Amino acid sequence: PRLAAPMALAPVLAELARRHPRLVVELHSNDAFVDIVAAGFDAGVRLGVALQQDMVGVRLTPPFRAVMAASPAYLAARGTPRTPDELGAHNCIGFRQLASGRLYEWELNLGGRTVAVPTQGTAVVTDASVARELALAGVGIAYLFEPLVADDVQAGRLQQVLPETAQAEDGLFLYFPQRAALAPKLRAFVDVARELAGAAGLTAPP
Repeated sequence: PRLAAPMALAPVLAELARRHPRLVVELHSNDAFVDIVAAGFDAGVRLGVALQQDMVGVRLTPPFRAVMAASPAYLAARGTPRTPDELGAHNCIGFRQLASGRLYEWELNLGGRTVAVPTQGTAVVTDASVARELALAGVGIAYLFEPLVADDVQAGRLQQVLPETAQAEDGLFLYFPQRAALAPKLRAFVDVARELAGAAGLTAPP
């Protein structure tokens, strides 16, 4: 997914370039689900730990939350929703799922239950970074993974909306076929990813 680079892969590629300056890494970003074996990729990144039986997973990020955020200017002009039902009266920045073509329904945590909430608004995107930029510009409310907006919230550029409904996510994982781990180029990449995850106090899934 596109968000993998800013959230997890940039430090891995930077360290890999330092250690192995002749190794070329080609990074493809695609928010649709891809069969990495059929498509000829060495490895993939996905949200969540659920993997096929013959795949190996390496945690890249800690778990995080999916949150709603908007600019102070937008909330001052339109008001701050107090309940999920009030989202229907707001300009919500939609996300189009590339694989299905459907609009993503925002998943909210309501009393321990995950509830999918349809939204509507004047902008629909296929890239989370664009949704963030639109939220910063005061267009409306965006639904984003918290690490992408943590600095904006801390700086006051964005404010979380209904933070008590934030949905927990497992985090991002690198995954690859077991047999592929024998390839020196992939082993170098995985070694760096594991070292950085270990330094951050993360552990691989069982």
